[in-house]
This record gives sequence, C-alpha cells and structure tokens, in this order.
Amino acid sequence: MWDVFLSYSRGDVQRVRPLARALRDGGLEVFTDETGVASFTGISDTIRRELARSKALLAYYSTGYPEREACQWELTTAYLAGLGEGDPRRRVMVVNPEPKTDHIRPVELRDARHASDDDLTALAADVRAHVARLDGPMTLRQQGVRRWLLGIPQPRPEFLGRISELWQVHSALHAHAAPLVTGRPAAHAVQIRGMAGIGKTLLAQEYALRFEAAYPGGVCWLNGESYADSVRALGTDDPFAHFDAIDEPFLWIVDAVPADRLPARGIAAMAAPHPLGHTLFTLRSRAHDALGTPVDLGPLDPAHARVLAGGDEALAQAVDGHPLALGLLGRAVRAGHPPGTLYDRLHARGRSLLDMLADEDVTASLVQDVNTPDAADVLRCAAALHPLPLTTDDAAHVLAAADRVPRVVADRRAANGVRELRAHSLLARGSPAADERWSLHPVTLHAWHHHDPAPARTEALRHAALRTLCRHREPVTLAFPGSRREAPMAAPSESERMAAYDIQVELVTRIGVQELAPGTGSLREALTSLKSLIDFTRETLHTYSIALEPDSGSGAPTVRSLAYTLINDTIRPFTGTWHPRLAAYEARCPGDAAPLDHEAAWPEAEAMRAELAALREPLLRIVERLGGISGADFGAAATG
Repeated sequence: MWDVFLSYSRGDVQRVRPLARALRDGGLEVFTDETGVASFTGISDTIRRELARSKALLAYYSTGYPEREACQWELTTAYLAGLGEGDPRRRVMVVNPEPKTDHIRPVELRDARHASDDDLTALAADVRAHVARLDGPMTLRQQGVRRWLLGIPQPRPEFLGRISELWQVHSALHAHAAPLVTGRPAAHAVQIRGMAGIGKTLLAQEYALRFEAAYPGGVCWLNGESYADSVRALGTDDPFAHFDAIDEPFLWIVDAVPADRLPARGIAAMAAPHPLGHTLFTLRSRAHDALGTPVDLGPLDPAHARVLAGGDEALAQAVDGHPLALGLLGRAVRAGHPPGTLYDRLHARGRSLLDMLADEDVTASLVQDVNTPDAADVLRCAAALHPLPLTTDDAAHVLAAADRVPRVVADRRAANGVRELRAHSLLARGSPAADERWSLHPVTLHAWHHHDPAPARTEALRHAALRTLCRHREPVTLAFPGSRREAPMAAPSESERMAAYDIQVELVTRIGVQELAPGTGSLREALTSLKSLIDFTRETLHTYSIALEPDSGSGAPTVRSLAYTLINDTIRPFTGTWHPRLAAYEARCPGDAAPLDHEAAWPEAEAMRAELAALREPLLRIVERLGGISGADFGAAATG
C-alpha cells in the first residue's frame, strides 16, 4: 500500500523529484508514475490500480497541472473517492508552487490550505500527519448514476477532452461551498452554452455520470422542450415535498432550454423546485447571463479533434473541432471510408455529407436560429469574408453598398444582425483581444450553404463585399523594350481576384507566415500544414480554371506564376529536404516516448526550425504580390 500517490505534470518533473525524495526520507511510501498515461485513453488500468492502493493523492498543482489530461484524470478519481466518504478533500492534498490560487480547480481545493514546497521537511511532516489519519487506501467508485429520478441518458459517444469544463461546471455548482474564495454564499444555477452540436448535452451527461456521488438525492434529467411533461413524469404532484422528504442534495438538469421562445422568468421557473437542488441548464442562447453562471463551450482542441476524426488532421481542421461533425466523420473513417474522399465530399455541392452520414438532416438544426432578415444578411456577409473575421462596420459597409440605403440604416441592421447571431452562438469572438471582430465557424458555414433560403441574396452580398472591402485597382501599362510606346495591361478578371484572395487568406494563416516560437509547436505538424497548402493552392487553381505555369518574365506577376513560385520554388524544396529526414528519425521513436518529446530531442530540429523561419520572408512576398491582384491587404508585409 502507498501512503501517497504523487500526481504532477511531466513539465514539473525536475521540481518534483526533490519533493518525492523528501517524502520518502520522511518515512512515507510514495508512488510516482514514471511512464505516464497515454494521451486520450482516460485513466489507465495501472494508474487506477495504484490509486486504489494509495491512501491519498498529493497534487503538485503548478499552472501546467490543469493542462495535463492525465493529471486531471488522477485528480478527479481521488477527489470522487473522498467525496464518496463525505469530504472531497479527505483523499486529496495540494502543493501549490505558484503565488496565486486561481488556477486550482475544483473550488473546494482552492479554498483548502495549500502546502508550499519551500520547506520540504515541514511539508513531508504535514503529509505524514494527514495520511496517518486515514484508515486505509481510497475506495474508487465505479461510474454510473445511482438513482435517476427521470430518464436514463442514451449511450454516450466517446468523451474526449473537456476535463477543464467538467471542473468549471462542478466548481460553479458548488461555489457557495467556499464563500470566502468565491464571494457567493448561496447556490447559483449554471448554464452550459454554445452553438448547436458543440457538446453541451454530452458534457452535462458526463458530469452527471462522474459526479453523482455529490448528489445522494439523485439526478433528474428533464427536457427543456417538453418541461411540463418531464416534471409530470416524476410521478409526484408536489416535487417540493418529494425532495423535502429525501432531504439530500440533488442535481436538476434541464437540457435544451428553448431560450429564444421563453422570457427570462420562464427559464428561471424551470430551476430546481427545492433549495437542496443544484440546477444545470444547457442552451444555445447567450442572452440570459443573470440566470446562472455561464460555462461557454467552444470547439475541441486540435489534438482531441484529430483523435475524434479518426486520426485525420485535414478532416479535423475542416470542421474546426466541432464534436457533432467530428463524430460523424470519425465513424465513417473507422468504417473504411478514405479520409481524402470524405474531405472532398464535405466540400462538394449537393446534399450535405454530414446529413448523409447521420441519415437525417442534422445541418438544419445548426442554423435554425437564423430567423430574421438582419441575422441572415450578417451571416451572409460573414460567409463572404470567411475565414477572415467580420466587424459590424464591415457588415454595414456591405449592406449599404448592396441595398443603396443610408449608412445609418445599414449600421442599425448590421448591429441587430450581429447581436442576434451572437445571442444564438452563431458568431464567436475572433480572438480574446478583438472585442469587435467576429468569426464564423466552418460547420455553421457548411450548414448555411445547404439551408440558405435565398442564395441569390447571398451572391449579391458576396459581390458587394468584394467590391467594398477590396481596393479597386486601375489598369496599368507596360513599356516594351526598345520602344517608347506603352500598351495597356488588362486588369485581373474577377476569377483571378478571387483565386488570389483565397490563396492569400490561406497563406497568412499558415505556419510559415505565422511565426513558430522557439521550442513550441510540432515540426511534423508544420510539414503537414505546408503540404496541405500545396494541395489547397492546386485545388484553388482548378476551381477557377487557372493553369499552373512559371513566370514568363513578360510583366507583372499573375496568379498562375505566383502559385508556381509558391509550390515549386518555395515549399517543395523545403518539404522535399526535411520530410524524409524527419520521417526517418520518427521511425526510431521508442514505444514509451511521447512523439513531441522525441521530436524535441532530434539533433536536426534547430536546423529545420531555422529553415522554416527562413521561409517566412519569401511567403510574405508572395502574400504581398497576391494582394496586388486581389486588392486585399492583411497587414503582412515582407521585410525585403
């Protein structure tokens, strides 16, 4: 039996070793995992077995600790073991090497006293005193809700990531348990918010299944669309008396709240009918902040998205971490469909691939909340600019130009549309620092392409966007050698402008243009990104019927000559050199080594990073010259 299971991030291993030595010198039996938990596999049988043989878990809670999925699995398991005994802190101790505590979740641990690693001898004595009060090893609970008063969840798709969000939900539901830290003396409802298909219901189900020990009074699962029927199905005419008789805390989940059809007081009336209840809403709307603490869900991170997509990076990027789309595509990959074929079909005309894979019209629900003309027009403007962000001012410019209305009218319509789309989670903030720049998720764009009720209006706004937001270019002249005459050079066609714009947008978001800081990122992913840029450029030329040819030297650069320079003179020499070298090194990766750690130890890594950085200048020159054709300026200028 172990006295202490020492849980820590791999990035803290050098700081943890003296701590482990001090604990052992203090007479404690200490388990440290030297191999780690494989990514995305949950908690391994080995770790679960050793936790079950340990009296307590000691978490070295650095700022990197909550970022490690394996650490969060270990912490959650020990936390729930203590929760089953009546005190979640009974089986968990925290060493906080940081000056602040706001990175520590759940809130009960943030409220606890945090030992420091400044005096390891004193720390070992504190740990020894704590474990001496424990009778034996922790008892690990099996997942599964003990009592569902209403409805059993359907079988869950594979749950990946979202560990941080699970803790956010739990801490928000129990914020009143640590009033000195949270400033909240009473229980408060929690609302899980996000766009359709982003995983709100799945997160609520996963939370109920993992944390049922916190709710001995049971879990109620109610459908927000048929709330009255769900309450009647409880089998009691007096829910208050029912829970008063149980006299235990319970979880009250109201799924799919129709917030667009109910006033705030109507949603508030759906809350738990007894003070012992903890209320959790799931809804798309962001218009009711006062109803409960929001937990806003965004896309899955790239690593988890790639796993859910069957391991294919291109598919994961195409749907930008959208769990519903990833699940459908991943099942198709595992069923034997080639990822490349699925990628092409996802972008093809005709019936949506997502609808075909689901065998129902799932995309309609993704844009069902676009129910006013202003919201639809702003969504069309965002689609015209995608993947660039949209501002309210951009939308107003386009609407004023397309409809020939006064700017004050266009401003009002654009503001209304942005507000409505934001309220329904159909536009997301472009970046944390960009308050007025909104981005459109590619799955929303995909759904809108298939359910736009007025495609002619979309085309009109697309043309207005190109005319309004791209600089107008005048015809230029060329001087012929040996002659004083000048001949007019035709302005680029609209298809050339659009092709240049598409390639330009793709370039400015790629790793060769966006700098890769030293020691960060993945060289393998950089190579994959550059390879996909070649594929994208070829596909764009094919879409606009432009041949791939070298620069003839006869005049100003063209889309075809710039694309040739990009593919054959810039990217291909780099990938042709480094892909086989990196692949040969990766083939020697030990089975128990993390790929990124193995890559970081590569003797040629710095040389490859240097050449990758050197690509930035020629790529920026191409971006600048493409801007001369498209008329778009993204603020990315070459240094020479």
